[in-house]
Amino acid sequence: MPRVKGGPVTRRRRKRVLKLAKGYYGSKRVLFKQAKQQVMKSGQYAYRDRRQKKRDFRKLWISRINAAARMNDISYSRLMHGLKQAEIEVNRKMLSELAINDEQAFAQLAEKAKAALK
Repeated sequence: MPRVKGGPVTRRRRKRVLKLAKGYYGSKRVLFKQAKQQVMKSGQYAYRDRRQKKRDFRKLWISRINAAARMNDISYSRLMHGLKQAEIEVNRKMLSELAINDEQAFAQLAEKAKAALK
């Protein structure tokens, strides 16, 4: 069986990996072996952090809502339970935006939640 060199294919594969490694520190952007390892690891980090980002934002929204709720003399858990009892469906992202940008509207929601708990 004759020998197959595969030069163009190999070069194309290596160029693709090195293009993905653009901007990396030191030899990780220049040497193929290090670049390939780092590109693979970077892909793992990216996959993991796309999921982690959702958790991080939810934590941030809950912290903001809790701070605003306590300014209105109610805890986060009682606020959320009261809103559910009052059949007010507002997600945490929007509650967080209200807490930052429209304190009066948030205060009204907190009052409705308190009323529903009694």
